Amino acid sequence: MKSIKPNNWESYEIFALGLIYFVLILNIVIFKDDLVAVLSAFFGITYTMLAGKGNPKCYLFGLAGSGLYSWLAFSNSLWGNLGLYMLYYIPMQSIGFFKWNNHLKKGQNEIIKTKLEFKEAVIIYASAIFLCIISIIILYGIGDKSPIIDGITTIFSITGMYLTVKRCIEQWQVWIIVNGLSTIMWLNIALGGEKVYSTVIMWFVYLLFAIYFYYKWRVEIRLTDE
Repeated sequence: MKSIKPNNWESYEIFALGLIYFVLILNIVIFKDDLVAVLSAFFGITYTMLAGKGNPKCYLFGLAGSGLYSWLAFSNSLWGNLGLYMLYYIPMQSIGFFKWNNHLKKGQNEIIKTKLEFKEAVIIYASAIFLCIISIIILYGIGDKSPIIDGITTIFSITGMYLTVKRCIEQWQVWIIVNGLSTIMWLNIALGGEKVYSTVIMWFVYLLFAIYFYYKWRVEIRLTDE
């Protein structure tokens, strides 16, 4: 019997994604979670999985998820995240879709993965840290609910999205930081009474995916370099 599993997918990856979808549905039924939060998590998690697999179609899910997440950020006064998604993520995901389609492995719907040169990596990370400081100061001034985490995640998300479009493995290092801090930020919001449990789950799943795909991409790039 011919397998219906996508070419570069492992069976446990498909199972994990299905389990996550099931948990999101339970959030609606049991915890009466916000529908926008659930849909945002669905599209966002699907985007991250497909991005990790190097599939350009990830950006189609990313655009839908970004629009929904923008509403959540607006509703919870996270102005840094709102500006990030509306003014940067949505345009960059549109660009990423076409850029990735121009750098596919021969005969496959999967991108060729890259890594930064040392000098370029130093410049990018140093610039990100400097801009984080500036962002935190600005967010304090406009009354952001979580200026430090919002400021760091905003700037590092800009950096991560740039590296994602460039197909660089370093994106996953950045996403580990962003996703870990974002999980904490949304957990605090949920504990404060907002029904955004699916958003907490979404960011935690993002964190796990970032760790997993950093390992997978590193193995592939190392084998390619040999």
